[in-house]
Amino acid sequence: MDYLFLQHYWWFLVSLLGALLVFLLFVQGGQSLLFTIGKTELQQKMILNSTGRKWEFTFTTLVTFGGAFFASFPLFYSTSFGGAYWVWMLILACFVLQAVSYEYQSRKGNLLGKKTYQVFLWLNGVLGPILLGTAVGTFFSGAEFTIDKAQLTDAAMPVISSWANSWHGLEAVTVVWNVCLGLAVFFLARIQALLYFINNIDDPEITQRSRKQLGIESILFLLFFLTFLVHWLLADGFAVNPETKEVFMQPHKYFLNLIEMPVVLLVMLAGIVGVLYAIIRTCLSPVWRKGIWFCGIGTILTVLSLLLCAGWNHTAYYPSLVDLQSSLTIENSSSSPFTLKVMSYVSILIPFVLAYIFYAWRMLDLRKINREEIQTEKEHTY
Repeated sequence: MDYLFLQHYWWFLVSLLGALLVFLLFVQGGQSLLFTIGKTELQQKMILNSTGRKWEFTFTTLVTFGGAFFASFPLFYSTSFGGAYWVWMLILACFVLQAVSYEYQSRKGNLLGKKTYQVFLWLNGVLGPILLGTAVGTFFSGAEFTIDKAQLTDAAMPVISSWANSWHGLEAVTVVWNVCLGLAVFFLARIQALLYFINNIDDPEITQRSRKQLGIESILFLLFFLTFLVHWLLADGFAVNPETKEVFMQPHKYFLNLIEMPVVLLVMLAGIVGVLYAIIRTCLSPVWRKGIWFCGIGTILTVLSLLLCAGWNHTAYYPSLVDLQSSLTIENSSSSPFTLKVMSYVSILIPFVLAYIFYAWRMLDLRKINREEIQTEKEHTY
C-alpha cells in the first residue's frame, strides 16, 4: 500500500460515507412531508415514528463522514470547517434541532409544545438536505480561500488557511449550480421518503397520498438534477498536472473523468437507472412497495460516482477561486502515510459495522407501522 494508493482508498471511503448519508436523508425528506402526507394527528404520528426509528442512522453517518474527512484529509477539514463555518454551523444547528425534537416532542410538560417541535423537524427536513447539497456543490464550483503552509512557522498566528471574504461559506448560495444541486438533493430526499412510507407504513391513506405526491417530487427532482448534471458535464474543471502538481482549468474535466474512468461511468449509469426504475415502477404499479431499495442503491451509486469524479483522476476536489494553486487535492491535503495506513487497518471493521446496521434495521422493520400499533403502544413511540 503506497501513499498514493492510500490517498485514493480513503477518498473512496469518504465518498462512500457521503453517498450513504445522501441515501439516509430520506429521514429529512420524510420530516419535510410531515404536514403534506399526514393530514391527521394520528397519521403525523405514524410518519414521525417511521422516520424516528431511523434518524439516528443519519446523524451517526453524518458524524462519521465528518470524522473520516478530518482524519484522512485534515487540510480540507481545517479549511472548510474553519473558513466556511457559517454553512457548517447552520447544518449542525439543523441536526441538533432534529435530535432534540424527536426526544422531547411527546414528553409531558415540555414548554414549547408538540407542534413547535414538529415545526423544528420540518425545518431540519427542508434546510438539512439543501444546505448539505449546496456545500457539496463547492467541490465542483470552488470556494474563496487561500493556503499558505509556511504560516505554520509563524508563532503568532500558525494558521495555514484563510477565507477571502466575510461571508464565510454563505456565498455558496449565490452560485446557481450549487443551489441546483442542493434542491436536487432535497427533492431526492423527499422521493426516497415517499418510497419509504409506501414500504414501511401500513395505512391506505398515507400510501395513496405518497404515490400521488411521488410524481410531483420526481418532476422537480429531475428538473434540478438534470440542470446540474448537464452543466457539470459541460463545465470546465479543476485539473492537476500529475508531474508538476500545478492546478489548471481543463475544458469538460468531469466529463473526461467519466470517460477515462469507465467503471465510475458504469456506476453512475447504474445508479441513475436504479433511481428512475424505482420511481417509474412505483408510479405504474399500485401494489409494488420495494421502490426504496432500488432508489436507495441507485442514490448511493450515483453520489459515489460524482464524488469520485471530484477527487480521482488528477482532479482538485476543493478548488480555490482566489488562488488556483491553493486548491486542495487528495495528494496535498491528506494525512501522513503512517496515519492513513493505520486507519486502513481499522477500516477492515467497516463490513462488520454495516452488517450490524443491516441487522438493526431489519429488527426495527419486522412489523410495518400501522394505526393499531401507534394507538396501543405508549412507551416506545415518538
